[in-house]
Amino acid sequence: MSEPVSIVIPAYNEAGAIGQTLEEVGRVLAEAALDGEIIVVDDGSTDGTAEAVARYPTARLIRHPHNRGYGAALKSGIRQAQHEIIVIVDADGTYPCAVIPTLAAEMGPYDMVVGARTGSDVHIPAIRRPAKWALTKLANYLSGMHIPDLNSGLRAFKRDIALSFFRLLPSGFSFTTTITLAMLTNDYNVLYLPVDYYPRVGSSKINPIRDTINFFSLVVRMVLSFRPLRIFVPLALLFLSLSTVKVLYDINAYSWHLATSTVVLLTLTFQIIMLGLIADLVVSLHKQ
Repeated sequence: MSEPVSIVIPAYNEAGAIGQTLEEVGRVLAEAALDGEIIVVDDGSTDGTAEAVARYPTARLIRHPHNRGYGAALKSGIRQAQHEIIVIVDADGTYPCAVIPTLAAEMGPYDMVVGARTGSDVHIPAIRRPAKWALTKLANYLSGMHIPDLNSGLRAFKRDIALSFFRLLPSGFSFTTTITLAMLTNDYNVLYLPVDYYPRVGSSKINPIRDTINFFSLVVRMVLSFRPLRIFVPLALLFLSLSTVKVLYDINAYSWHLATSTVVLLTLTFQIIMLGLIADLVVSLHKQ
C-alpha cells in the first residue's frame, strides 16, 4: 500500500475549475483507497476561488492575502503538508488526476515521479511549443540527461528534499523547472510517466515572452549552481579555438608578433578556464 500523500493544488482565479478538480481528486483517492490530505492554496484570487473551495470540507484551504506566484503557493502548501510524499497538480483541469495513485505508488525507489506530457492526448498551445522545445533541448544538454517534460505541473516528490531546495525554488511559474533541474543535477532518482494534457478551463496566467525568458535564464542559472563545467567547458573550447586561429593568423601576417586583440583573446580564454575550475571547486565543496 502506498504511503499517505499530501496533494497540493495552487489556485489563482480558478473558480470555474477548482470544484471539478477537487471532486475528481476526492473520487480518485477514495477509489484507490489512498490515504491523504488535499491542500488548496488560494494565491490571492479575486473571483471567488476560496468560496468555491469552501464547499468541499475535505479540502484544507490556505489563503494568500495577495497574489504571490505559482511557486509561492506551492511552497506554502508544502510547508503545511502533514505527509512526506507531496503530489502537486494544477487546478485548471489540464492534468488527469486519475494517475495520482500511480505516481504515489511509484515513489518507492524514486525521489520524484513526474507526469510527463507525452501521452496520446496532449493539448499544448501552438504558440508555446517552439519555446518549450528549445528550452527542453537546452536543459537536456546542460544537465546531461534526457528530460521528457521539464516543467510538468503534475508530479510527486519527497517533502524533505523539496524543503532542502527551498532557497533556490522561485515564487513564479519556474518552480517546477527548478526542482526538476535541482534533483537531476544532484543525482536524485527521477521517473517520468507519460500522461495526457487537456485544454485548460479559463485563461492561462503565463506570459509567453516574459516567462519564456525567465525559464531560459533559470536553466542556465541552475546548471551554473550545480554543474558549471557544462557551461564553462564549451565556452572555453570556443574561445580556445578562436585564440588558436588568431595566433596562427598573427604569426603568418606579422612575422611572429601577436596583435593586442590576440593577447586580449588569450587572456579572456585563460580567465574563462580559471572561472570554470573555481566554480566547479566551489560546487564540489558545497556538496560535501
